[in-house]
Amino acid sequence: MPEMPASPGDAPVEAWPQPAPLRIDAGAAAGVQAVAPNAAAEPGGPHESAATGAGPDADRAVGSPPDAGAADAVPVADETPVSAPAARVRKRPKPGERRVQILQTLAQMLEQPGAERITTAALAAQLKVSEAALYRHFASKAQMFEGLIEFIESSVFTLINQIVEREGSGGEQSRRIVAVLLQFGEKNPGMTRVMVGDALVFEHERLGARMNQFFDRVESQLRQSLRLAAEAAGSATPTVDAQALASALTALAVGRLQRYTRSGFKRLPTEHLDLALLRLSS
Repeated sequence: MPEMPASPGDAPVEAWPQPAPLRIDAGAAAGVQAVAPNAAAEPGGPHESAATGAGPDADRAVGSPPDAGAADAVPVADETPVSAPAARVRKRPKPGERRVQILQTLAQMLEQPGAERITTAALAAQLKVSEAALYRHFASKAQMFEGLIEFIESSVFTLINQIVEREGSGGEQSRRIVAVLLQFGEKNPGMTRVMVGDALVFEHERLGARMNQFFDRVESQLRQSLRLAAEAAGSATPTVDAQALASALTALAVGRLQRYTRSGFKRLPTEHLDLALLRLSS
């Protein structure tokens, strides 16, 4: 596990795409069966081609169907050179791998400044699969966004927990927490649109509520850290001081992330951050 750097601006932040931290739903992953390269394609797909047995769905393995008279043919040694290369086949993704690819592509599409609402048709076209293929891994587009939110929660709170465990000063904890939150958004523009709700305007309301809970958790951790700092400074009202400063720091973080998205990802959320954090948390 890497050591936390000396300054908030150097804190390690995982940048998308990083498949490993994505938490794949066990039930959905179990439903994806691995198929040998030459196995027959899965039955039943309205988008399959009658001529090939497989449509644009990249989840399906594509094999070469035998000729009608293959069973009666008599092999002739001279007709097929020994050195002939094997026919190329499309490799089927491993269980859970397609889910990660879908989430990565969705996040990349969200990185386009001024991007309109992303439809499942546009997402499927980007992946070169059918919409039916998407719904074999996610029951709805809302579930795809929930997958992105899980990645945000896992990445950010893993870093926050590391900060709390390694840094004894409450004031320094609070500064680093805000720093890693803003660095994560800066390195993951598509995720930032989810964090501030810009990408969730026309989606299910539970997604916005979940992101609100995310920032509530951040503010709660800031209150704990700032209370330690207030007590160490001899404050007569450490709880009140911690609540006020935690609210101000959370508002700073959310505001900078919103400005980042509205500027087309030009105004970086970490610019002049060290000075601002020192003034607010001291």
